[in-house]
Amino acid sequence: MALDNPDLKDVLKDVASGALQLPDFQREWKWDDERIRALIATVTLKYPLGVVMALHTGGTSQFKARALKGAEAGEAQVPDLLLLDGQQRLTSLFQALNQDKPVETVDARGKNLKRWYYVDIAKAVGPPADRDDAIVSVPEDRVIKRDFARRPGRDLSAIELECAAGYFPLHYVFDTQRVGAWQQEFVRDPANWPVWMKFQEQVLHNMLSFDVPMIKLAATTTMDAVCAVFERVNTGGVPLNVFELLTATYAGNRAHAAEHGDYYRLPDEWHRIKKELTSAYSVFGRPEAGPDDGLSSSDFLQAVALVRTWEGKRSGLGLSVSCKRRDLLELPLEEFRRLAPRVAEAFSWVGSFLERQCITRNADLPYRTQLVPLAAVRALIGEETNSPGADDRITQWYWCGVLGEMYGGTTESRFPRDVEQLIGCIRGDGSVLVPDTVAEAAFLSDRLDTLTTRNSAAYKGIYALLIKQGAVDWYFTDGPLVPDRLVEQAVDVRPIFPKEWIAKNHRGRAGHANSIVNKTPLSLRASKSMTGPPHAYLKTLTLESGMRPEWFGDVVSTHLVDLPALEADDFETFYAHRANQLLDLVMSAMGKRTVFRDAVER
Repeated sequence: MALDNPDLKDVLKDVASGALQLPDFQREWKWDDERIRALIATVTLKYPLGVVMALHTGGTSQFKARALKGAEAGEAQVPDLLLLDGQQRLTSLFQALNQDKPVETVDARGKNLKRWYYVDIAKAVGPPADRDDAIVSVPEDRVIKRDFARRPGRDLSAIELECAAGYFPLHYVFDTQRVGAWQQEFVRDPANWPVWMKFQEQVLHNMLSFDVPMIKLAATTTMDAVCAVFERVNTGGVPLNVFELLTATYAGNRAHAAEHGDYYRLPDEWHRIKKELTSAYSVFGRPEAGPDDGLSSSDFLQAVALVRTWEGKRSGLGLSVSCKRRDLLELPLEEFRRLAPRVAEAFSWVGSFLERQCITRNADLPYRTQLVPLAAVRALIGEETNSPGADDRITQWYWCGVLGEMYGGTTESRFPRDVEQLIGCIRGDGSVLVPDTVAEAAFLSDRLDTLTTRNSAAYKGIYALLIKQGAVDWYFTDGPLVPDRLVEQAVDVRPIFPKEWIAKNHRGRAGHANSIVNKTPLSLRASKSMTGPPHAYLKTLTLESGMRPEWFGDVVSTHLVDLPALEADDFETFYAHRANQLLDLVMSAMGKRTVFRDAVER
């Protein structure tokens, strides 16, 4: 790492030639008009601009590079430096001071503008405190409007008009010939010589001698370090993610470009994979919402890294099973291309597994993160997941993770443990009896009282288990709820005892009104008939079903509800009975007798 102080004019020359470019992971960024004016004022006063940071390429950039906005003519050149920090400042200065066209910017409300920047000479030679006012933003046609843009005002569309107004065009500043020609026109009136001399000394000289403190990182700096440095210095923008860094890295892979005649487009490949997954299984997101909805690119890359490091460990390469940021950043393009199809197929299998658990919508998915190790396991052992006993072990592991709420915190260490232990358990190789996720999971009865919203994985899990065990809707009574009907019938978690009725008749139990104990999956149509006390709406629903009362009672019971308590409007008995029924459901799914009710071990 070295610190340099090149002149601003030389830095902008490098931008124009393509010697200084951006790594492709840098996002486009447009500063607003007011900030550009303030930035130019800083340069004219020779006040510190702030340090910028760049990475030496060594002549062979490890990232795909692209020119700064406005300097696209130099993009074909292999850059000497990649700008990591300072994009907004240098782009704004390059457009305002170094190109012969208006700057593309925005106003305070985000409206697109095109502006030329001038300096009012008379104001610029005044006190430094007035310098911001001396920098003038002029519309594209170079006519400054008056009366809220209703009438034309000062016209700067010709050099004679600029000189008459005393407005110097700042995009001339580093072009000696144009500055000289403008000066000649300005001092035709000899009275302008004194102010021009002051302007040269107080403004032009400052700009011509302005230097830019620049930290230059060595070409040997690792990708992990580049990513970390970028995120630390880029505090004003959106945080960089690994996918964007790999996108730039893979696009810069010259061997691939030479072999295939084009650079590798990671986003296109991810979009294709994600579209196929979401089209088949909506639990991964909505196809129309694009690649950022639901299953993420980071999830996919983590699964790929788990598969690669597991195989590397098995091959004696000295790797540990891992999917930390470092592992993702060190994922070679050829390895990604080798493993991506397997991992994509594995996620498709995960979609079918979730469907068997009656989890089919992204909003109903307890943990997205838990799908990462599950997909890795499928990618590694393939059809072994369908072997006798394997489905039971995977299902138990999944529900222990959900109901034990094991994936609610840091997952980077749990991912590799689950992959290795679940595979060992499935294969019965003696390395592990049960995965830690199964051994450590516990569900305490008190948790039922506090499961009140979809923010909890266990809340969503019990909702899915109720459907899985055969719940029948109270209006569409022709069969159990199935995944295909959930959207069609607008099935959601609905209260059994209306909250208003509980608040009126059981004020001391009002907190239990929102508990999962008092909720069950029902259609929107059924919920519209569920007004008033339960005994009343049961009669309505029974009539609407066209069934005998005892038959409809069987339908109600598929939701693990005590029908007599419901018919008697007995909330206390209903709640205690259903809580125990849900605990039995949880215990069955987890395959563990570690749940409690009233401090008695079950």
